[in-house]
Amino acid sequence: MTITSALSDSLVTVFGGSGFIGNYVAQSLLERGARLRIASRHPEHSHSLKPLANLGQLQFARCDITNEESLAAALEGASHVVNLVGAFEGDLEKLMGEAPGIMARIAKERGARAFVHMSAIGPDANSTATYARAKALGEQRVGEAFPEATILRPSIVFGKDDNFLNMFGQLIQLMPILPVFAPKAKLQLVHVDDVAEAIAVALEHPETHGGHIYELGGPEQLSMMEINQRIAAAQGRKRRFIAMSDSLSSLFASLPGTPMSKDQWTLLQPGSTVSGEHRTFADLGIEPKPLGLFLDKWMVRYRKQGRFGLDNVRSDQQAT
Repeated sequence: MTITSALSDSLVTVFGGSGFIGNYVAQSLLERGARLRIASRHPEHSHSLKPLANLGQLQFARCDITNEESLAAALEGASHVVNLVGAFEGDLEKLMGEAPGIMARIAKERGARAFVHMSAIGPDANSTATYARAKALGEQRVGEAFPEATILRPSIVFGKDDNFLNMFGQLIQLMPILPVFAPKAKLQLVHVDDVAEAIAVALEHPETHGGHIYELGGPEQLSMMEINQRIAAAQGRKRRFIAMSDSLSSLFASLPGTPMSKDQWTLLQPGSTVSGEHRTFADLGIEPKPLGLFLDKWMVRYRKQGRFGLDNVRSDQQAT
């Protein structure tokens, strides 16, 4: 279904559009009638979007964002630009710091009307985490090159195909006893559809949302312990969770081959919630959706006996 939108027939280049968030952003923009160019190292990863587009509405560009000529080619003719590129590996200063600034400069020179830059809650030029420093640099470079850009800072983004809930879902499915790192750290998990909608709204109305920072958090603040407990409950599994000390958590994150990097541990410790110092979903006219709206349905794949499992567990609990 096509939505009446100011983006109709506008060419939008989405850098990093073949990733998890990019898939949802693409769907939101296609619904608004935008012409979409997915620019990434592996644009073939987003070929599944083809059936959702009309003839000529969707195109793909193989792009190296650290190469200025490659950036310029991907921006040719684009009136709106979205940067979703994020990473925990590689040259983060170049990928998330310098490259977005060059991207924004070229877009400005080419006459782009709107630029949306995806950052994250907690950018900090003085952080010990390279990720946080790179995000802070990216915001600075984008703001210098394209002052009317909209900067979005989401908390941890969740969805049915994310790498967050599904990682914990798999661990809880397999292990009767699990350690919980930073058990008291509060997260304001934000649904990927809401983030995609925020990007689309910012692109539609740069006169209102341009030049501002938005912190995007869901309606609940949940601790890491609470998130694990909720996932276990949605699976219908009884699990023992052990709160890990900061010293042991830090040591674990320093070991090679673990699922949590040192940067990720550093970022997790203070949590990820909106500060109250910037605009939020409310200023975009969006009411964010809570985790509980989806969790039971998404955890079906991890339940014993699948979709019949939780009903059996609840029946057993009521009987006792």
